[in-house]
Amino acid sequence: MAGGEVRAHELKSKSKADLSSQLTELKQELLQLRVAKVTGGNTAKLTKIAGVRRSIARVNTVINAKQRESLREFYKGKKYAPLDLRAKKTRAIRRKLTKFEASQVTERQKKRQTHFPKRAYAIKA
Repeated sequence: MAGGEVRAHELKSKSKADLSSQLTELKQELLQLRVAKVTGGNTAKLTKIAGVRRSIARVNTVINAKQRESLREFYKGKKYAPLDLRAKKTRAIRRKLTKFEASQVTERQKKRQTHFPKRAYAIKA
C-alpha cells in the first residue's frame, strides 16, 4: 500500500478479510512513521501521518458499516432488534400509541356508544 490515500468506494467492494489485513498494514505504517518522527525523520514522512490516520479511520468506518448492514439483514423480519439498530425518530414518536392501541375502547365505552349513539340533527335553512 505504502502511504496512498484509500478511497471509501474502493473499500466497500473488498471482503472483511481484505479490510482487516489492510487495516493492519496501515497501522504498521503508522507505527513506522511515528518511530521516524521520534528519531527525527524527514518532513515528508511526518506529513504522511495525518493521511495514514485518515485512511485507518476510513477502513474502520467501512468495516463498521458492513457489520451494521449484516446485522440489519440478520434482524430483518424479527420481532425485536437491538436498540442501536432501531429507527431513531424522536422520543415522543417512539412512545406514541400505535394505531391499534389508540383505537381500543373499554367495555364501558362500548356500551355507552351502543346505547347512546351520537345524534345527527338536520338544521333547517
